[in-house]
Amino acid sequence: MTSKRLIVFSDSGDTVVDESTQTFDERGIVTGARLIPGAGEVLRQIHEEGFPLVMVVDGETQSFQNVYRQHGLDRYVDAWVISEEVGQQKPAPVMFETAFRAMGLTDADRGRVVMIGNNLKKDIAGANRQGLTSVWLDWSPRYFHTFEEPDWIPDYTVKTPWEIMPLLRAMEEKLNGEHNL
Repeated sequence: MTSKRLIVFSDSGDTVVDESTQTFDERGIVTGARLIPGAGEVLRQIHEEGFPLVMVVDGETQSFQNVYRQHGLDRYVDAWVISEEVGQQKPAPVMFETAFRAMGLTDADRGRVVMIGNNLKKDIAGANRQGLTSVWLDWSPRYFHTFEEPDWIPDYTVKTPWEIMPLLRAMEEKLNGEHNL
């Protein structure tokens, strides 16, 4: 496995995990959930192809640990940035700044980072405001589907997780100067 230049930041809820299937304990912690079809395989491919992966997520640490361990996905994640630990939720800049620090990135690396998410207001606007490439996974009916603000417009839109790997490979090629998108 060769390390890639492109760095992947990803949301979890309705990007990897199907939020409609979550089960909770009495404290509101997610104890289990199903994955979006194809999402687990895509996380494995991201890892196997050498793309560094940072989960930039809103929620409780224990919830993510429970679900990612349930599906054996925790081993594919290089770093976690969780709102419970950071003290703010996306689109707050600190969420993305924390992800940059976790990976040892600088402002010069912004063009190498892609953020994948399902929420236009949080994931896409947050990425766009930080100068990152934004990919909207337009899978869930639960969130905004109208570009209410200019910074809600994603750089790319995919409908299923299966469309993510070809897009990441094309972005990596572009970074390496082999092709233009």
